[in-house]
Amino acid sequence: MSFPNPQIKLTVDAIVFGYNEGKISILLIQRKYDPFKGQWAIPGGFVLENESLEEAVARELKEETGVSINYLEQLYTFGNVDRDPRGRVVSVAYFGLIHPEGHTLEATTDAEKAQWFDMETLPELSFDHKQIIDVAIERLRGKITYEPIGFELLETKFPFSNLEKLYTTLLGRPIDRRNFRKKINSLNILDELDEKISQGKGRPASLFRFNEKRYKQLQKEGIIFEI
Repeated sequence: MSFPNPQIKLTVDAIVFGYNEGKISILLIQRKYDPFKGQWAIPGGFVLENESLEEAVARELKEETGVSINYLEQLYTFGNVDRDPRGRVVSVAYFGLIHPEGHTLEATTDAEKAQWFDMETLPELSFDHKQIIDVAIERLRGKITYEPIGFELLETKFPFSNLEKLYTTLLGRPIDRRNFRKKINSLNILDELDEKISQGKGRPASLFRFNEKRYKQLQKEGIIFEI
């Protein structure tokens, strides 16, 4: 009969996506201490005995980057035996979405620096964090087709073209703009505001706001968001 290993430790990691000027970024920290001192990693750390997983990931994210976000969702549990040189460590990963503007980065505790990196040009990562990020990207690209989590990446007010560009960027492929607009309009989850914005040549574009209350009502009614 085998017995549980009391030396197994539990950590949490946070893959935070940001969107600005047509590019998806990922928030990373530069490690202050060994292992992998000076290398880049996902924000995260050990879970304390008196906190939940959600409390732990929010605390680590705040301590290491200065960022607090509203949308954090559990992604996957990573538990390969040799994933951490410090011993047997299991990590529960979360992914979150924010608009980077308005969030000042401030690294403390065991993070030397916090910085946004273009999702397409990430630096070499420590531990198994490249694998974790790959899983998060796959989940994000899948989920935005059936749930409007992408609105977390936009400003509160935005022109419709920004929403189209966001989905094109996240999916990594062109979208049928006419059908996309038709689908979004049919759901009635956007409020058109009495405000416009100039975008180069042409007429000023109307601004919109995501109606979360309306979307939650549609969920209760069983209406499916699908792009």
